[in-house]
Amino acid sequence: MNRKNYFQKDPDSPPPIEASIQRRIRFSDVDALAIAWHGRYPQFFEEAQTELGHKCGLTYDVFRDEGLAAPITQIHIDYFRPLLLDKIFTVKASLLWNDAARLNTEYCITDEDGLCACTGYTIQLFMDLKTHEPLWLSPEMLIRCRQRWKAGEFHGK
Repeated sequence: MNRKNYFQKDPDSPPPIEASIQRRIRFSDVDALAIAWHGRYPQFFEEAQTELGHKCGLTYDVFRDEGLAAPITQIHIDYFRPLLLDKIFTVKASLLWNDAARLNTEYCITDEDGLCACTGYTIQLFMDLKTHEPLWLSPEMLIRCRQRWKAGEFHGK
């Protein structure tokens, strides 16, 4: 398997929070060769990240209610094998612990045979929604998430 770990993991940190989605490659996802167009992969990542946000309380509604945004400042994708038209695939998003005012998320896309088609990551930094100024300290919503995370709430402990 070509799974990559993009972020260093502190051995004292809690395990990543994970969420997965499964769906089928649609006609609108493919290029002229009937394989998933490379530009769709960020959308696939976002679909899994949305589920991850619902799992741990870091949804777009919560961001807006807190007066925050968390735009992606970096995205990286490694492609290993094509996803084919009308085939089922799975995207797993894993939020990794860090102490900064940012979200580090790794992704792994597997085809219907369980083979790794793609890995990647995103980095999101927090900013004030009105002023667009970056936040240098973790916002309260992230602090609350980390408290629940350390308590094992996201891992059935």
